[in-house]
Amino acid sequence: MSTALTRLAAALAPLALAGALAAQGPSLDFEFFKTRVQPILLLKRPGHARCYVCHSTGTTFRIERLSAGATSWNDEQSRRNFDSVKRLVVPGDPLASRLLTHPLTPEAGGDPFHSGGKHWDSQSNPEWQTLADWVRGKKAAAK
Repeated sequence: MSTALTRLAAALAPLALAGALAAQGPSLDFEFFKTRVQPILLLKRPGHARCYVCHSTGTTFRIERLSAGATSWNDEQSRRNFDSVKRLVVPGDPLASRLLTHPLTPEAGGDPFHSGGKHWDSQSNPEWQTLADWVRGKKAAAK
């Protein structure tokens, strides 16, 4: 390869990498997940099981079981939950993210079936909006 081509390739490589990273969408914030998303997975909704009940046992999408007597996850468990849950999202695109479409009614843009029932009948639901904020890259408030 000529010197000019080598220099050109070296100059363009960082731009190509930046473009590839931008195409992946925003980064998902662990602190926002831990403090705002995980509590939603533990909420009891009338007529429905908590997400935690099914997804901590026996489903392909799995979150950690709570430690005996615990009401929330420790940091290590939260990190594993984050790694599991982020596989169900397309950063920057809530409606392409199964985490948001699977428990959303079809009339509101969700999947046709979720064995745990449809938890949200609108994209305006505050829980749905919190999950969507995380997928869009919202960060936890600075401490």
